[in-house]
Amino acid sequence: MDKFTKLTGIAAPMPLVNIDTDMIIPKQFLKTIARTGLGKNLFDEMRYTLDGAEIPEFVLNQPAWRKAEILIAGDNFGCGSSREHAPWALLDFGIRCVISTSFADIFYNNCFKNGILPIVMPQEVVDVLMDDARKGANARQTIDLEAQTVTTSDGRVFNFEIDSHRKHCLLNGLDDIGLTMEKATSIVEFEKKAQALRPWA
Repeated sequence: MDKFTKLTGIAAPMPLVNIDTDMIIPKQFLKTIARTGLGKNLFDEMRYTLDGAEIPEFVLNQPAWRKAEILIAGDNFGCGSSREHAPWALLDFGIRCVISTSFADIFYNNCFKNGILPIVMPQEVVDVLMDDARKGANARQTIDLEAQTVTTSDGRVFNFEIDSHRKHCLLNGLDDIGLTMEKATSIVEFEKKAQALRPWA
């Protein structure tokens, strides 16, 4: 998993509330277990017509936000079914951070496991960030995980809270396997002792 330390990028405004995981990545794209290739189908039903043409009004189809790395979203982002394909699709598109007033629990947890930083902010702060994102590609926001700050394009700084363990994992690029491998030496030592005590096992 890639480390998340500091990100300066384009923020896309998506003020819709209750964006569920089926909107993020529709069910017909869940057949794969690969984490790559899903970005082209991110928000598929909002991005494309039935015949596959782009819907020009959708924010990520507009030139200013085609390369967005930050998403400023409405309340209750990621609700619905517990598909891990949702953060996979966001990450494959290039989104590394989602900011909202609230997230569905399972989606929120899945983000951390896949290198995406979900940030919960009060509505008044999200409103400021949303307005800043509407300025387009020249209005880049900065997410500093170490300092736990979000900085707007005009220099306004907002602090956010994050669990210290999750922060450690993102800063060091540690998913569940990576966390286990941090204890590799202890695991090997335990196995050697266990083998000596129970050679028949």
